Amino acid sequence: MTKLQSVDDTTFDELVLRADKPVLVDFWAEWCPPCHQIVPVLEQIAAERKDQLTVVKLNSDENPVVPSHYRVMALPTLMLFHRGELIWSVVGARPRAWLNKELDDALLTAV
Repeated sequence: MTKLQSVDDTTFDELVLRADKPVLVDFWAEWCPPCHQIVPVLEQIAAERKDQLTVVKLNSDENPVVPSHYRVMALPTLMLFHRGELIWSVVGARPRAWLNKELDDALLTAV
């Protein structure tokens, strides 16, 4: 498994918006059971797609600026960024097969 890198309000711009490849951001919180459920799925996706995209996590309670800017209203929220633009998002935990298909579709349109 690939351990997910954490980003915060101060590193989001550099590590997500200015990244060389697409970045999937997991907005989560410690108190959120579905947030913990989705971590193994995201770690698998990160390992399988390491050449295609980066997966990071952002604790919304500890870093309120970025979630507020992107109007994150529920957790977990996943957002895919490419070249500084938000290109896809979903609220709630989803199965790996569903996420992979959605990511494939989003990345195809982002090229």
